[in-house]
Amino acid sequence: MEDQVSSKNPDPAEKPTNEKPTGVNRYALQCSIVASIVSIIFGYDTGVMSGAMVFIEEDLKTNEVQIEVLTGILNLCALFGSLLAGRTSDVIGRRYTIVLASILFMLGSVLMGWGPSYPVLLTGRCTAGLGVGFALMVAPVYSAEIATASHRGLLASLPHLCISIGILLGYLVNYFFSKLPMHIGWRLMLGIAAVPSLVLALGILKMPESPRWLILQGRLGEGKRILKLVSNSPEEAEIRFQDIKTAAGIDAKCEDEVVKMENKKTHGEGVWKELILRPTPAVRRVLLTALGIHFFQHATGIEAVLLYGPKIFKRAGITAKDKLFLVTIGVGIMKTTFIFTATFLLDKVGRRKLLLTSVGGMVCALTMLGFGLTMAQNSGGKLAWALVLSIVSAYSFVAVFSIGLGPITWVYSSEVFPLKLRAQGASLGVAVNRVMNATVSMSFLSLTRAITTGGAFFMFAGVAVVAWNFFFFLMPETKGKSLEEIEALFQRDGDVKTKDENNAA
Repeated sequence: MEDQVSSKNPDPAEKPTNEKPTGVNRYALQCSIVASIVSIIFGYDTGVMSGAMVFIEEDLKTNEVQIEVLTGILNLCALFGSLLAGRTSDVIGRRYTIVLASILFMLGSVLMGWGPSYPVLLTGRCTAGLGVGFALMVAPVYSAEIATASHRGLLASLPHLCISIGILLGYLVNYFFSKLPMHIGWRLMLGIAAVPSLVLALGILKMPESPRWLILQGRLGEGKRILKLVSNSPEEAEIRFQDIKTAAGIDAKCEDEVVKMENKKTHGEGVWKELILRPTPAVRRVLLTALGIHFFQHATGIEAVLLYGPKIFKRAGITAKDKLFLVTIGVGIMKTTFIFTATFLLDKVGRRKLLLTSVGGMVCALTMLGFGLTMAQNSGGKLAWALVLSIVSAYSFVAVFSIGLGPITWVYSSEVFPLKLRAQGASLGVAVNRVMNATVSMSFLSLTRAITTGGAFFMFAGVAVVAWNFFFFLMPETKGKSLEEIEALFQRDGDVKTKDENNAA
């Protein structure tokens, strides 16, 4: 059967790019779900910290600056983790990189759960941050590389859906554990994440490796067998196999089990040169787009609402801790519900339409939130309508973010890079993502003191306007395209001529 399929060798130009939709491959879905569990742990850590910081501030007698450092340091460490993750996943594979991320999460959770002092707590947060960097890079890449073109949006968005589920779980734990003695409650909030981290590190070893990574290493037989498991038909698996071989620089007629990749850079060697120092015009456009979407994901202020929700709602007029945590749970519910909805829209509506609609809604919601918080603070929290407007606007902001910019950032940046640049290109995107996350989380409280809480959200609304224009002019649609076809979307007619002129020079 394999010989019959391979002997046909259909011309790539004649391949159907818009084939009749089929159901999602169950095995590929299961693999993506397991890989995305690491994102639940990260989301939980984000959500639970929003409540734990309230008790840490009282128990360890920390000030606002220390709290800002504690919340933001995770993302600074994630920056280093993400930069290491790209090369690491190229060397040891996507699967073992997820295992490494789980182990780092587990160690960080143990240290935070122990937390006898602020320095130990900070060390645990840093260790978990390294795991965050690895997880945010490798989970979307792994999901995108095993998915078919028709369902890549669904599978590659699962990590962000799982982050939202984790955030919601963190908010719920905040509410229920807040009733425990203070010195026990926040430590349990942070420490219990070690349990699922250990389970994931062991369970993920039963998953298959990314077929694209295997083929890039010359392990054609293994890669082809996995492609048959994650594709909807033998014919589809063969087409994907031939496309990946071409992208990896392997002769399309080669049917060997293992190929020695002589003079091939299979472990990410020289990638930074091709990605940053001497990129082709198409790669330069890919890089600008991927880094831009990661920049705007957090520059528009989502982390302020997710991390500092209780403080924001307190300034709007809610004072009781249990009510603060209940309102914050609503944020988690909105985020999870709308990201779940987005997973089914990405492959039907498309990335571009959904993204522009999402960011347009964010501009409106952020403007209303800024207005509501300004009126609430000016009245000393006595205006009921301003409180209601602030809550509704915050929920609306989270909803429109979660149906577009939130999941699309990870889907888009995991699919636009060429095969040999994908892991380290995605890691660079995660690095920008973590820098912006850290910038917002470590400066938000100081920013609100300087320009008020309402003023901060007016500023985020202005950034969202810039983001909408960036996406409108620079982001092509990738729905339904294979990973090997997407690079062509960023090429222009003059690129070949420019490349030839550079070579001649």
